[in-house]
Amino acid sequence: MAIEKQYLSDVEAILSHRHDNGADYWTTPDKRLLKGSPFSAYNSALMLLELGMEPDEPILKEVSELFFSTWREDGRFKLYPSGGILPCHTALAAALLCNMGYQADKRLRKTYQYFLETPYTDGGWRCNKFSFGRGPETEYSNPFPTLTVLDAFRFSNYLNAEPSLDKAVEFLLEHWTIKKPIGPCHYGIGTLFMQVEYPFKEYCLFQYVYTLSFYNRAKDDRRFLEAFEALRSKLVDGMIVVERVVPKLAKLSFCKKGEPSVLATKRYGEILDNLNR
Repeated sequence: MAIEKQYLSDVEAILSHRHDNGADYWTTPDKRLLKGSPFSAYNSALMLLELGMEPDEPILKEVSELFFSTWREDGRFKLYPSGGILPCHTALAAALLCNMGYQADKRLRKTYQYFLETPYTDGGWRCNKFSFGRGPETEYSNPFPTLTVLDAFRFSNYLNAEPSLDKAVEFLLEHWTIKKPIGPCHYGIGTLFMQVEYPFKEYCLFQYVYTLSFYNRAKDDRRFLEAFEALRSKLVDGMIVVERVVPKLAKLSFCKKGEPSVLATKRYGEILDNLNR
């Protein structure tokens, strides 16, 4: 997929931020790869992919090498030079690299194995970091990191062939019923979740439906179909209209708030294709 002419200015805008954090490729001299959102190394690479840049372009290859440089022998990724190695960070790194086409790399195969060996009792994944204190709600996994893990696994041979992933899907479907903020990081399903956010960045309806649509365990489930219908009801003339976008991305043409997005609608088309398989 090549970058279409109408998106070249968006690509240039993203590239203009590549030194904002003090080093090249949207990062810091000490490689804090999530710093500077929405123009972090992680988010910027995802947006360039979304705009049609090929993963083998030199700048994306450099970003992939940055992320792989933080890989550890046990399969985890350390995206910050200090502090613990959090499962959510490993999930983000794995999902990005899989979106870049590295799912068969032996390092990512080890990362897949790490996740298969470390689910929480409810089937999802969580960090032992309790920023909001402890309570009954923190005894759940974290929904967004779990969704991110499933995004990485959709590129693998484990898709629809690994029972533990079905359990993770069930956990996320159950959150559709629970709604309230759960997990140590308090991810909920409320007003903000239900707004169409694009590009994918946070735990939200559009990304929830998109990712789960790859999993057979979800496709015929009442809870998934309710979420899909909620998304479908927001279409305007068959197109996805962006309801929420990070303010710093407001000037980019592919994700203007209140306007239909061709690229977001392509993602919606993938959902339809998945449901028809």
